[in-house]
Amino acid sequence: YKLDRPAVEAIEQIERKGYAREYGHDSRPVYRIGCTFSSETGTVSDWVCEE
Repeated sequence: YKLDRPAVEAIEQIERKGYAREYGHDSRPVYRIGCTFSSETGTVSDWVCEE
């Protein structure tokens, strides 16, 4: 999750820190989801989903 920053930054952090690495041996698909919250509107303002 990010606050007032691009959702793609969350995806980059997942990759950089290796958060999904431990699930690589699992046969099920692993999805990386980046989500941005807007402090102005209090809602989700951007999101990205990658397999």
